[in-house]
Amino acid sequence: MEKFKTLHAVAVPMLRDNIDTDAILPVAYMKTIKSDFGKDLFHNLRYRPDGSENPDFILNQPAYRGSKIIVSHNNFGCGSSRETAVWALLGYGIRAVVAESFGDIFYNNSFRMGLLPITLPREQLHALGEAVEKASGGKATIVDLESQTITGPDDVTYTFEIDATRRKILLEGLDGVGL
Repeated sequence: MEKFKTLHAVAVPMLRDNIDTDAILPVAYMKTIKSDFGKDLFHNLRYRPDGSENPDFILNQPAYRGSKIIVSHNNFGCGSSRETAVWALLGYGIRAVVAESFGDIFYNNSFRMGLLPITLPREQLHALGEAVEKASGGKATIVDLESQTITGPDDVTYTFEIDATRRKILLEGLDGVGL
């Protein structure tokens, strides 16, 4: 697993509640090999029925292509227990998701696979989300796992809590065997 220390990247604002695992990776696209899941991330939102890109979907907009951080709202990764949802995010290049809360299984799978799920209180999350939207992809957000901080494109810094063992797993790039 790749080590996670500091991430400087454009954050994409997906500011809504209950983004479930079926939206992240629809069941129809779970039959591919693990390394291909990234191309089907948010498939039913990113692509039209004819297979062409949906230009209105935020990850298809030039400013957000290649984003590595998602800022969402409440209950990200809820729904059925699919570790493939985390694989799809990582396969696309997403390394961190910031939300008020996460689906329990998604949250636990994230740490095991190298994705950093960050929880912030609602007021802080909404302020960060507004700053990310206002920046329109023009300035990076910084996630620093060592100091447990996230700095938005408006240079406001928030601290987040993380279990010490899970933090170590991500910082050192450990998997279940490496522990």
